[in-house]
Amino acid sequence: MSGGAAGVPKPLPSSGPKSLREMPHPLATSSSEEMGPALTPSPDLLLPRSIADKDLSLPNGTPVDASSPASSSSLLNRLQLDDDLDGETKDLFVTVDDPKKHVCTMETYITYRVTTKTTRAEFDLPEYSVRRRYQDFDWLRNKLEESQPTHLIPPLPEKFVVKGVVDRFSEEFVETRRKALDKFLKRITDHPVLSFNEHFNVFLTAKDLNAHKKQGMALLSKMGESVKYVTGGYKLRSRPLEFAAIGEYLDTFSLKLGTIDRIAQRIIKEQLEYLVELREYGPIYSTWGGLEVELSEPLEGVSACVGNCCTALEELSEDMSDDFLPVLREYILYSESMKNVLKKRDQVQAEYEAKLEAVALKKEDRPKVPTDVEKCQDRVECFNADLKADMERWQNNKRQDFRQLLMGMADKNIQYYEKVIEEDQRV
Repeated sequence: MSGGAAGVPKPLPSSGPKSLREMPHPLATSSSEEMGPALTPSPDLLLPRSIADKDLSLPNGTPVDASSPASSSSLLNRLQLDDDLDGETKDLFVTVDDPKKHVCTMETYITYRVTTKTTRAEFDLPEYSVRRRYQDFDWLRNKLEESQPTHLIPPLPEKFVVKGVVDRFSEEFVETRRKALDKFLKRITDHPVLSFNEHFNVFLTAKDLNAHKKQGMALLSKMGESVKYVTGGYKLRSRPLEFAAIGEYLDTFSLKLGTIDRIAQRIIKEQLEYLVELREYGPIYSTWGGLEVELSEPLEGVSACVGNCCTALEELSEDMSDDFLPVLREYILYSESMKNVLKKRDQVQAEYEAKLEAVALKKEDRPKVPTDVEKCQDRVECFNADLKADMERWQNNKRQDFRQLLMGMADKNIQYYEKVIEEDQRV
C-alpha cells in the first residue's frame, strides 16, 4: 500500500460460505406462509446493491444526493450537518474526557470525567460531572443486560487486549479507550429505552457509585430475572426464519470484518517496517551531498523528499490505527452482543413451546391456557419486537458509521499520495 508496488490489487479472500451480497437481509421476508405476519423493514436495510440503486437517505430521512460529490469531504460535511440538526431535538448529552492516572498502594488505574447535560425531568439537576473508571462502565453494561435483556446493549472496548498496544497507561492507549467509552455512552444516550434506564441515571449522577454496586440483584427488573434464570432444560425446536436470517447475517458479517481487521493490521505493520527503511534511506543522500558539492543541491532535495514522505506515511498509519481499526473492532463486538440477545430470545421461546406443549397434552377437551404460559408468550413477543427494532437501529448506525469511515479513509489516502507526488515534483 505504501511501497508503491505496481499491479492490480487482489480481492479480499472470502471468510465464509457466502458473501454479504448473497446474504438475505435479516428483516426481509421470504413468504407469508413461512414467516407469519409480513414485516415492513426500511428499504435502507437491504444488503448491498449497486450504488445507482441504493437509497442514500440518512437515518433521520434527510436525502443525500446520489451523484458523486466533488470530494468525500463534502459528504462528510453533510453527515456532520445532519448530526447537528439531530442535536436540536435531543434532551440528553453525555461526554467522556479528561483521563487521569491514579496511583495507589494496591493498584494503578485511570479515571475519566463523565459530563452530563440534560433537560429531562427524571434528573434533579441540568448538569452533572462525575469520574468513572473502566470497571464502572463494565458495571453499567452488566446492569443494562440484566434489566433490559430484550435489547441490544452496545459493546465496551476490550479490557485487556488491544492489539498493537502494550502499555495500558500510555497516552495512545488511554485516548483510544476514552473515545470508545465516549461512543459507548453516546450509543446508550441515543437509545429510546436504554437512555431511561435507572442504572444509567445512577451511573451519570451518583458521586459514590460503590454504594449502588453493593445492592446487587435488588434493582433487577422482573423481566431481567425471568430471562436470567431460564435454564438449558428447554430446547428450541427451530428458530423462526427471520431470526435465523439475522443469526446467519451476523456470523458472516463478523467473519468479513475479522478478515478486514487482520489485513488492515498487516498493512499497518508493513507500513511501519517501510518507515524504518525510509528513515535510514533519506539521510544517505544528505551525507552524499556533503561529499560532492556539485551534487549537493539535488541530493539534499531527494533527502528532504524522502523525509517528508516519511511524515506523510506516518500520519496515514496513525489514522488507520486510531480511526479505522477501532470501528472494525467495535462492530465485531457489536455482532457478538446481538448474537447473545438472539440466544436469550431462543431460550424464552423454547420455554414457551415446552409449556404450551405440556398444556396440549392434558386430556381436557378445551384446556385453559395457564397464566404462566400467557406471560411467557408475552415475553417472546416482547423479545421479537425489541430485537427487530434494535436490529433496524443498528443497521442505520452501521450504514452511517461505515460510510463516514470509508469516505474518510479514502480522503486520507488521496491526501497521502498527493503529498508524495508533490514532493517528487519538487526534486
